Amino acid sequence: MTDNVVNRDGEGRDNHLRRRSLLAAAGVLGLTGGAVAVTRGEPATAKAAAGVTKKITIYAENLPGGLIGYGLTRGGATVPGPVLEMYEGDTLEITLVNTTTQRLSIHPHGVDYDVNSDGSPFNDSFNDPGETRTYIWRSHEMTTVAGRRFMPGSAGYWHYHDHALGTDHGTGGLAKGLYGALIVRRRGDILPDKQITVVFNDMLINNKTAPNTPMFEANLGERVEWIAIGHGSLFHTFHLHAHRWADNRTGMLEGPADPSQVIDNKDLNPGSAFGFQVLAGEAVGPGAWMYHCHVQSHSDTGMAGVFLVRNADGSMPPGAQEAIDRFQGHQHKAATATAPTHEHGGTGS
Repeated sequence: MTDNVVNRDGEGRDNHLRRRSLLAAAGVLGLTGGAVAVTRGEPATAKAAAGVTKKITIYAENLPGGLIGYGLTRGGATVPGPVLEMYEGDTLEITLVNTTTQRLSIHPHGVDYDVNSDGSPFNDSFNDPGETRTYIWRSHEMTTVAGRRFMPGSAGYWHYHDHALGTDHGTGGLAKGLYGALIVRRRGDILPDKQITVVFNDMLINNKTAPNTPMFEANLGERVEWIAIGHGSLFHTFHLHAHRWADNRTGMLEGPADPSQVIDNKDLNPGSAFGFQVLAGEAVGPGAWMYHCHVQSHSDTGMAGVFLVRNADGSMPPGAQEAIDRFQGHQHKAATATAPTHEHGGTGS
Protein backbone atom coordinates (compact mmCIF):
# COMPACT_ATOMS: atom_id res chain seq x y z
CA MET A 1 0.00 0.00 0.00
CA THR A 2 1.33 3.43 -0.93
CA ASP A 3 1.45 5.93 1.94
CA ASN A 4 -0.67 9.02 1.66
CA VAL A 5 1.34 11.76 -0.01
CA VAL A 6 0.98 15.39 1.02
CA ASN A 7 2.70 17.94 -1.20
CA ARG A 8 2.31 21.50 0.00
CA ASP A 9 3.57 23.17 -3.18
CA GLY A 10 0.14 22.54 -4.74
CA GLU A 11 1.28 20.17 -7.52
CA GLY A 12 0.22 16.52 -7.45
CA ARG A 13 2.74 13.94 -8.73
CA ASP A 14 0.09 12.59 -11.11
CA ASN A 15 -1.06 15.88 -12.57
CA HIS A 16 -0.04 14.89 -16.11
CA LEU A 17 -2.22 11.79 -15.99
CA ARG A 18 -4.69 11.53 -18.85
CA ARG A 19 -8.28 10.52 -18.24
CA ARG A 20 -7.65 7.33 -20.23
CA SER A 21 -6.70 5.63 -16.95
CA LEU A 22 -10.22 6.01 -15.59
CA LEU A 23 -12.86 6.95 -18.15
CA ALA A 24 -12.34 5.93 -21.74
CA ALA A 25 -13.68 8.38 -24.31
CA ALA A 26 -15.13 10.59 -21.59
CA GLY A 27 -15.99 14.24 -22.02
CA VAL A 28 -17.01 16.72 -19.36
CA LEU A 29 -20.23 18.62 -20.02
CA GLY A 30 -20.64 22.25 -19.08
CA LEU A 31 -21.33 23.49 -15.57
CA THR A 32 -25.06 23.22 -16.08
CA GLY A 33 -24.81 19.54 -16.95
CA GLY A 34 -22.04 18.56 -14.59
CA ALA A 35 -21.90 14.95 -15.74
CA VAL A 36 -19.29 12.91 -17.57
CA ALA A 37 -20.58 11.33 -20.77
CA VAL A 38 -19.10 7.90 -21.51
CA THR A 39 -19.45 6.01 -24.77
CA ARG A 40 -18.43 2.37 -24.84
CA GLY A 41 -19.04 -0.47 -27.25
CA GLU A 42 -16.88 -3.36 -26.00
CA PRO A 43 -17.96 -5.92 -23.39
CA ALA A 44 -17.26 -4.89 -19.82
CA THR A 45 -14.97 -7.86 -19.26
CA ALA A 46 -12.55 -6.52 -21.88
CA LYS A 47 -12.08 -3.19 -20.12
CA ALA A 48 -10.06 -3.98 -17.02
CA ALA A 49 -8.05 -6.74 -15.38
CA ALA A 50 -8.46 -7.78 -11.76
CA GLY A 51 -6.66 -5.68 -9.19
CA VAL A 52 -5.89 -2.65 -11.36
CA THR A 53 -4.63 0.45 -9.54
CA LYS A 54 -5.73 3.67 -11.21
CA LYS A 55 -4.05 6.96 -10.33
CA ILE A 56 -5.88 10.19 -10.98
CA THR A 57 -5.52 13.83 -10.02
CA ILE A 58 -8.57 15.84 -9.02
CA TYR A 59 -8.56 19.62 -8.66
CA ALA A 60 -10.86 21.43 -6.23
CA GLU A 61 -11.47 24.87 -7.76
CA ASN A 62 -13.54 27.98 -7.23
CA LEU A 63 -16.34 28.47 -9.77
CA PRO A 64 -18.58 31.43 -10.63
CA GLY A 65 -21.45 32.21 -8.30
CA GLY A 66 -19.58 31.19 -5.15
CA LEU A 67 -19.54 27.50 -6.11
CA ILE A 68 -16.62 25.10 -5.73
CA GLY A 69 -16.24 21.99 -7.88
CA TYR A 70 -14.05 18.96 -8.50
CA GLY A 71 -12.38 18.46 -11.90
CA LEU A 72 -9.92 16.11 -13.62
CA THR A 73 -7.93 18.97 -15.16
CA ARG A 74 -6.96 22.46 -14.05
CA GLY A 75 -9.79 24.78 -15.01
CA GLY A 76 -12.10 21.79 -15.61
CA ALA A 77 -14.09 21.67 -12.38
CA THR A 78 -17.84 21.10 -12.66
CA VAL A 79 -20.88 20.73 -10.41
CA PRO A 80 -21.37 17.80 -9.99
CA GLY A 81 -17.78 16.58 -10.28
CA PRO A 82 -16.68 13.86 -12.71
CA VAL A 83 -18.07 10.33 -12.55
CA LEU A 84 -15.40 8.09 -11.01
CA GLU A 85 -15.50 4.40 -11.93
CA MET A 86 -13.78 1.21 -10.88
CA TYR A 87 -14.37 -2.55 -10.97
CA GLU A 88 -14.59 -4.70 -7.87
CA GLY A 89 -11.00 -5.47 -6.88
CA ASP A 90 -9.61 -2.23 -8.29
CA THR A 91 -7.96 0.59 -6.34
CA LEU A 92 -8.19 4.32 -6.94
CA GLU A 93 -5.31 6.55 -5.84
CA ILE A 94 -6.75 10.07 -5.93
CA THR A 95 -4.38 12.99 -5.60
CA LEU A 96 -6.58 15.91 -4.56
CA VAL A 97 -5.16 19.36 -5.29
CA ASN A 98 -6.85 22.08 -3.26
CA THR A 99 -6.51 25.29 -5.27
CA THR A 100 -8.83 27.22 -2.94
CA THR A 101 -8.20 29.21 0.23
CA GLN A 102 -10.45 26.96 2.32
CA ARG A 103 -9.99 23.62 4.05
CA LEU A 104 -11.69 20.76 2.16
CA SER A 105 -11.43 17.04 1.39
CA ILE A 106 -12.91 14.17 -0.59
CA HIS A 107 -14.85 11.40 1.17
CA PRO A 108 -16.30 8.29 -0.58
CA HIS A 109 -19.31 6.08 0.09
CA GLY A 110 -19.36 2.34 -0.55
CA VAL A 111 -15.64 1.58 -0.93
CA ASP A 112 -12.80 0.55 1.38
CA TYR A 113 -10.27 3.00 2.85
CA ASP A 114 -8.15 3.47 5.96
CA VAL A 115 -8.41 6.36 8.42
CA ASN A 116 -5.84 8.41 6.49
CA SER A 117 -8.14 8.38 3.44
CA ASP A 118 -11.36 8.99 5.38
CA GLY A 119 -11.55 12.60 4.21
CA SER A 120 -12.82 13.86 7.56
CA PRO A 121 -11.28 16.20 10.16
CA PHE A 122 -12.27 13.57 12.74
CA ASN A 123 -9.38 11.47 11.38
CA ASP A 124 -7.19 14.47 10.53
CA SER A 125 -7.77 13.58 6.87
CA PHE A 126 -8.26 16.71 4.74
CA ASN A 127 -6.49 19.27 2.54
CA ASP A 128 -5.51 22.61 4.01
CA PRO A 129 -5.73 25.61 1.64
CA GLY A 130 -3.32 25.09 -1.28
CA GLU A 131 -2.42 21.60 -0.10
CA THR A 132 -2.19 18.38 -2.12
CA ARG A 133 -3.02 15.02 -0.56
CA THR A 134 -3.47 11.48 -1.88
CA TYR A 135 -6.52 9.42 -0.87
CA ILE A 136 -6.61 5.67 -1.52
CA TRP A 137 -9.92 3.89 -2.16
CA ARG A 138 -10.07 0.12 -2.56
CA SER A 139 -12.87 -2.26 -3.54
CA HIS A 140 -13.54 -5.97 -3.23
CA GLU A 141 -15.74 -8.71 -4.65
CA MET A 142 -18.51 -10.61 -2.89
CA THR A 143 -17.28 -13.35 -0.56
CA THR A 144 -18.88 -16.53 0.80
CA VAL A 145 -19.37 -17.23 4.49
CA ALA A 146 -20.67 -20.19 6.49
CA GLY A 147 -24.23 -21.27 5.96
CA ARG A 148 -24.26 -20.59 2.22
CA ARG A 149 -24.42 -16.87 2.88
CA PHE A 150 -22.58 -14.09 1.10
CA MET A 151 -20.96 -10.88 2.26
CA PRO A 152 -21.62 -8.14 -0.30
CA GLY A 153 -18.85 -6.70 -2.41
CA SER A 154 -18.37 -3.06 -3.33
CA ALA A 155 -20.44 -3.03 -6.53
CA GLY A 156 -23.06 -0.31 -6.60
CA TYR A 157 -23.91 3.28 -7.39
CA TRP A 158 -22.20 5.43 -4.76
CA HIS A 159 -20.97 8.98 -4.43
CA TYR A 160 -18.17 11.15 -3.05
CA HIS A 161 -18.20 14.59 -1.44
CA ASP A 162 -16.36 17.10 0.71
CA HIS A 163 -16.29 16.43 4.46
CA ALA A 164 -14.28 19.39 5.78
CA LEU A 165 -15.39 22.77 4.39
CA GLY A 166 -17.52 24.96 6.63
CA THR A 167 -17.92 22.35 9.38
CA ASP A 168 -16.28 19.05 10.28
CA HIS A 169 -19.07 17.41 8.26
CA GLY A 170 -18.44 19.43 5.10
CA THR A 171 -21.81 21.15 5.17
CA GLY A 172 -20.38 24.23 3.49
CA GLY A 173 -18.65 22.19 0.79
CA LEU A 174 -21.83 20.29 -0.08
CA ALA A 175 -23.76 23.54 -0.32
CA LYS A 176 -21.17 24.91 -2.73
CA GLY A 177 -21.15 21.86 -5.05
CA LEU A 178 -18.30 19.62 -3.89
CA TYR A 179 -19.85 16.26 -4.78
CA GLY A 180 -19.94 13.67 -7.57
CA ALA A 181 -20.86 10.10 -8.55
CA LEU A 182 -18.81 6.98 -7.82
CA ILE A 183 -19.59 3.69 -9.58
CA VAL A 184 -18.16 0.31 -8.64
CA ARG A 185 -19.01 -2.23 -11.31
CA ARG A 186 -19.11 -6.00 -11.17
CA ARG A 187 -17.20 -7.60 -14.01
CA GLY A 188 -19.62 -8.48 -16.76
CA ASP A 189 -21.95 -5.54 -16.08
CA ILE A 190 -23.46 -3.91 -19.16
CA LEU A 191 -21.87 -0.54 -19.90
CA PRO A 192 -23.93 2.48 -20.97
CA ASP A 193 -23.72 4.73 -24.02
CA LYS A 194 -24.22 7.84 -21.89
CA GLN A 195 -24.21 8.80 -18.22
CA ILE A 196 -26.24 11.36 -16.30
CA THR A 197 -25.59 12.55 -12.76
CA VAL A 198 -28.46 14.31 -11.01
CA VAL A 199 -28.08 15.60 -7.45
CA PHE A 200 -30.96 16.79 -5.29
CA ASN A 201 -29.24 19.21 -2.89
CA ASP A 202 -31.82 20.86 -0.61
CA MET A 203 -34.14 22.65 -3.09
CA LEU A 204 -31.66 22.56 -5.98
CA ILE A 205 -30.80 20.15 -8.78
CA ASN A 206 -27.05 20.16 -9.47
CA ASN A 207 -27.08 23.43 -7.50
CA LYS A 208 -29.54 25.03 -9.91
CA THR A 209 -33.27 25.62 -10.00
CA ALA A 210 -35.73 25.52 -12.91
CA PRO A 211 -35.78 26.69 -15.60
CA ASN A 212 -31.95 26.67 -15.37
CA THR A 213 -31.64 23.03 -14.31
CA PRO A 214 -29.61 20.84 -16.68
CA MET A 215 -31.28 19.45 -19.79
CA PHE A 216 -29.91 15.97 -20.46
CA GLU A 217 -30.00 14.50 -23.96
CA ALA A 218 -29.85 11.10 -25.65
CA ASN A 219 -30.85 9.62 -28.98
CA LEU A 220 -33.69 7.14 -29.26
CA GLY A 221 -32.53 3.66 -28.23
CA GLU A 222 -29.31 4.71 -26.52
CA ARG A 223 -28.54 3.03 -23.21
CA VAL A 224 -28.50 5.81 -20.63
CA GLU A 225 -27.20 5.39 -17.09
CA TRP A 226 -28.64 7.66 -14.41
CA ILE A 227 -26.87 8.20 -11.10
CA ALA A 228 -29.12 9.93 -8.56
CA ILE A 229 -27.64 11.42 -5.37
CA GLY A 230 -29.20 13.20 -2.40
CA HIS A 231 -27.59 15.93 -0.25
CA GLY A 232 -28.66 18.71 2.09
CA SER A 233 -31.30 18.55 4.81
CA LEU A 234 -34.53 17.81 2.94
CA PHE A 235 -36.25 14.59 1.90
CA HIS A 236 -37.04 14.07 -1.79
CA THR A 237 -38.32 11.59 -4.34
CA PHE A 238 -36.90 11.16 -7.85
CA HIS A 239 -39.31 10.61 -10.73
CA LEU A 240 -38.50 10.14 -14.42
CA HIS A 241 -41.33 10.51 -16.91
CA ALA A 242 -42.11 7.67 -19.36
CA HIS A 243 -39.21 5.43 -18.27
CA ARG A 244 -38.94 2.74 -15.61
CA TRP A 245 -36.31 0.56 -13.98
CA ALA A 246 -35.92 -2.37 -11.59
CA ASP A 247 -35.27 -1.44 -7.97
CA ASN A 248 -32.03 -3.38 -7.56
CA ARG A 249 -28.30 -2.86 -8.03
CA THR A 250 -28.32 -2.32 -11.80
CA GLY A 251 -31.85 -1.26 -12.63
CA MET A 252 -32.25 -4.31 -14.90
CA LEU A 253 -34.06 -7.58 -14.26
CA GLU A 254 -31.91 -10.71 -14.10
CA GLY A 255 -34.65 -12.84 -15.65
CA PRO A 256 -38.41 -13.52 -15.75
CA ALA A 257 -38.39 -14.68 -12.10
CA ASP A 258 -36.48 -11.67 -10.75
CA PRO A 259 -38.65 -10.35 -7.88
CA SER A 260 -37.30 -6.79 -8.08
CA GLN A 261 -40.07 -4.20 -8.18
CA VAL A 262 -40.24 -2.16 -11.37
CA ILE A 263 -40.51 1.54 -10.49
CA ASP A 264 -40.35 5.04 -11.93
CA ASN A 265 -40.18 6.92 -8.62
CA LYS A 266 -37.83 6.42 -5.65
CA ASP A 267 -36.89 8.19 -2.42
CA LEU A 268 -33.74 10.27 -2.76
CA ASN A 269 -32.74 11.51 0.66
CA PRO A 270 -29.60 13.15 2.07
CA GLY A 271 -26.59 10.86 1.77
CA SER A 272 -28.34 8.27 -0.39
CA ALA A 273 -27.58 7.30 -3.97
CA PHE A 274 -28.88 4.86 -6.54
CA GLY A 275 -28.49 4.25 -10.24
CA PHE A 276 -30.15 2.50 -13.13
CA GLN A 277 -30.03 2.14 -16.90
CA VAL A 278 -32.81 2.81 -19.38
CA LEU A 279 -33.12 2.66 -23.13
CA ALA A 280 -33.98 6.20 -24.14
CA GLY A 281 -37.56 6.39 -25.38
CA GLU A 282 -38.15 2.64 -25.07
CA ALA A 283 -41.82 1.88 -25.90
CA VAL A 284 -42.72 5.58 -25.73
CA GLY A 285 -40.66 7.18 -28.48
CA PRO A 286 -38.64 10.38 -28.62
CA GLY A 287 -39.73 13.59 -26.96
CA ALA A 288 -39.05 16.01 -24.12
CA TRP A 289 -39.58 14.09 -20.88
CA MET A 290 -39.47 15.62 -17.42
CA TYR A 291 -37.48 14.48 -14.40
CA HIS A 292 -38.30 16.03 -11.03
CA CYS A 293 -38.79 15.67 -7.31
CA HIS A 294 -42.29 14.31 -6.70
CA VAL A 295 -42.73 16.21 -3.45
CA GLN A 296 -45.23 18.65 -4.92
CA SER A 297 -44.02 21.75 -3.11
CA HIS A 298 -40.49 20.97 -4.32
CA SER A 299 -41.35 20.51 -7.99
CA ASP A 300 -43.58 23.59 -7.92
CA THR A 301 -40.68 25.73 -6.77
CA GLY A 302 -38.13 24.54 -9.31
CA MET A 303 -36.92 20.98 -8.63
CA ALA A 304 -37.53 19.83 -12.21
CA GLY A 305 -35.61 19.41 -15.44
CA VAL A 306 -35.84 18.01 -18.97
CA PHE A 307 -34.61 14.71 -20.42
CA LEU A 308 -34.64 15.24 -24.19
CA VAL A 309 -34.80 12.04 -26.23
CA ARG A 310 -33.99 12.95 -29.81
CA ASN A 311 -34.78 10.86 -32.87
CA ALA A 312 -32.36 8.01 -33.56
CA ASP A 313 -30.52 10.20 -36.09
CA GLY A 314 -30.10 13.01 -33.55
CA SER A 315 -32.76 15.28 -35.00
CA MET A 316 -35.37 17.04 -32.88
CA PRO A 317 -38.69 15.16 -32.64
CA PRO A 318 -41.95 17.01 -33.38
CA GLY A 319 -43.23 19.05 -30.45
CA ALA A 320 -40.08 18.70 -28.34
CA GLN A 321 -38.82 22.25 -28.85
CA GLU A 322 -42.24 23.65 -28.01
CA ALA A 323 -42.30 21.61 -24.78
CA ILE A 324 -38.82 22.87 -23.87
CA ASP A 325 -39.90 26.45 -24.53
CA ARG A 326 -42.92 26.00 -22.28
CA PHE A 327 -40.73 24.58 -19.52
CA GLN A 328 -38.26 27.43 -19.77
CA GLY A 329 -41.05 29.98 -19.72
CA HIS A 330 -42.86 28.50 -16.76
CA GLN A 331 -42.72 30.47 -13.52
CA HIS A 332 -41.88 28.01 -10.76
CA LYS A 333 -43.22 29.19 -7.44
CA ALA A 334 -44.93 27.83 -4.38
CA ALA A 335 -48.52 26.87 -5.01
CA THR A 336 -51.27 28.30 -2.86
CA ALA A 337 -53.33 25.56 -1.31
CA THR A 338 -57.07 26.13 -1.32
CA ALA A 339 -59.67 24.09 0.46
CA PRO A 340 -62.19 22.42 -1.86
CA THR A 341 -65.72 23.74 -1.78
CA HIS A 342 -68.56 21.28 -1.35
CA GLU A 343 -72.02 22.04 -2.70
CA HIS A 344 -74.87 20.02 -1.35
CA GLY A 345 -78.13 19.54 -3.19
CA GLY A 346 -81.61 19.14 -1.70
CA THR A 347 -83.75 21.31 0.51
CA GLY A 348 -82.60 19.93 3.82
CA SER A 349 -84.85 18.97 6.66
